[in-house]
Amino acid sequence: MKRLFIVLISLLAFLAACQDDEQVKPEDRLQEYVDHWMAEDFESMYQMVEEDVDKEEFDRYPKIYGDLEVSDLSVEYEVPDQEEEEIDLDEVESVSFPLSVSMETLAGPISFDTEIEMVKTIKTVEDEEEIDWLVNWHPGFIFPELEDGGTVGINRVEPVRGEIYDRNREALAVNESIYELGVVEDWFTENKEEEKEEIAEILDITVEDIDQALSADWVTPDVFVPLKVVPSISEDGLEEALQSIEPFTKQTTTGRIYPLGEAAAHLVGYIAPITAEKLEEVDSDVYSESDLIGYRGLEELFEEELRGEEGVQIYVDKGDQDPVVIAETEVKDGETITLTIDAKVQQSIFDSLDGDAGTAAAIDPSTGETLALVSSPAFDPHAFLYGLSGDQWNEWQEDPKNPLLNRFSATFAPGSSFKPITSAIGLENGSIDPNEGYTIEGLTWQKEGWGNYSVRRVSESNGPVDLRDALVRSDNIYFAMQALEMGEDAFVSGLEAFGIGEEEFPFTYPIESSSISSDGTLSEEVLLADTSYGQGQLEMSALQLATSYSIFQNDGNIVQPTLLMDEEDGQTWKEGLLSSENADIIRDALRGVVTDGTGSGANVSGLGIAGKTGTAELKQSLDEKDAAENGWFVGYPEDGSVIIAMMVENIEDKSNGSGYVAEKVGNVFSEIK
Repeated sequence: MKRLFIVLISLLAFLAACQDDEQVKPEDRLQEYVDHWMAEDFESMYQMVEEDVDKEEFDRYPKIYGDLEVSDLSVEYEVPDQEEEEIDLDEVESVSFPLSVSMETLAGPISFDTEIEMVKTIKTVEDEEEIDWLVNWHPGFIFPELEDGGTVGINRVEPVRGEIYDRNREALAVNESIYELGVVEDWFTENKEEEKEEIAEILDITVEDIDQALSADWVTPDVFVPLKVVPSISEDGLEEALQSIEPFTKQTTTGRIYPLGEAAAHLVGYIAPITAEKLEEVDSDVYSESDLIGYRGLEELFEEELRGEEGVQIYVDKGDQDPVVIAETEVKDGETITLTIDAKVQQSIFDSLDGDAGTAAAIDPSTGETLALVSSPAFDPHAFLYGLSGDQWNEWQEDPKNPLLNRFSATFAPGSSFKPITSAIGLENGSIDPNEGYTIEGLTWQKEGWGNYSVRRVSESNGPVDLRDALVRSDNIYFAMQALEMGEDAFVSGLEAFGIGEEEFPFTYPIESSSISSDGTLSEEVLLADTSYGQGQLEMSALQLATSYSIFQNDGNIVQPTLLMDEEDGQTWKEGLLSSENADIIRDALRGVVTDGTGSGANVSGLGIAGKTGTAELKQSLDEKDAAENGWFVGYPEDGSVIIAMMVENIEDKSNGSGYVAEKVGNVFSEIK
């Protein structure tokens, strides 16, 4: 009997223990709540809070989390040590747990520590009462600063776009005062319609545009209504119009200015409102449909550096107190970019082209610093930002000179301006003897088996033609003969040593790669001959051609071209291409080109200019007659401080051919030296 009593007592104790194990613990319910929280399942969270919690107040969660772009949410709590503090759940009405919350937001990390209270409640399930635990929620669980009221705000600070300067701190793209031009309706006189017509004409808009602006919902008779933004009011009669037309007025704001205008448009580029197409290509976390972004040139190439990073501040506003900042990412303004470009040289070269379709590059051969990169004609970069009319766009599109084409980044056949490079290759590999003369009769020559094709030169010679004479008179036949004697392997090897045909030209700004031929070989004799004097399928950019001429100033080394002032200058790109003795031979001949030959237009007194002219026929086939021609001149003054390579398209229309280009380059040297 005693044994049976002991068994019953043990059984009752076991059943009581089972009931305690089945009892819901507050930490178990808190874990469920935290799981919903980290999943941002706010509806399920709301089902686990006390009944008196305002649903509208609780529903701020998704709005705030969404606006703040909350990610990496972490919610952790601590369960009290049961050994140190025994808790009889039957005796307590609530249990508190230390809570830690952290998250990433658009303004950086936010974290806070608090306590969360689980409140015991009795619920009825199938006519039986059971203990449950609910969260004693308040807005402080969103952010502690909201516990006693307040609203969450976001303050964004746009970065100041970085500016672009030349080597002498002359502005190329800067943020300066610009002008909003508009009207105030109350200021119109009895001649309102006539005044609208005058304003429309001066702004190159329509009267309908003015009426539409004035009819906007926000407009009142006494407010300024903007019609157009312009970078300057000193042109097109704007200043006079602002003074003489009563309702016509201006406001000053800050905008992007391009002081060199067309002269550096292709190099610098411009900023403009982002298009829908562009918006799909960029990071949607960085750009929105209301942003400006760089197009073309350096504005596009260095967009990330120039744009900077937006500053964001998340704060709680309590109305009667100063806002409390709970997270902040400070604004990072765009970087300043300083170029090796010399604005004076850039402007001088652009002006010298005088609207001709062409391109030019100027470098310092000792340092490799690029002093100018010019493409002509060009466009007004301000138009894309401050209002491009349909008429202006159509005019650019239909212009046969194609002002929207960036020519300095493209490649062209260099024509006879390439002959000094052929000379250097032949002298160095020993296939050209500078003192050996070739007897050449007439203006044309062909090798047996060439059919109807022959090489033509510009003038007949008075006796044997040596290297100097061939360069001074630009004798195609001499160089064709030399190339055939040199052979494909030696010539191609020499071209490759100059970096011609390499997959990428090493320069900060993307420049099209040069080419030897369509397949990199010169296996056909006619192609080999034509390539020797810069025709065939050979193509180079103006910059690479100017850079190649640096071997005549640098003991046979080609300098590495640079564009940014913080790049290391004076570095060698290609080394040991020409001996000092052979460099002297070519330099002497290039001076002769200017004093006695085809480049006489560049013979400016006191500068000792040397260089080489070139005319490149743009043939589609060997049989084509009367093809268009591009004219070249590559030259440098006696002090070797700068090399300019210039090309003008359709030189056949000019009276003195490539001498026309030589004269332009000579004029530039006169201005900048």
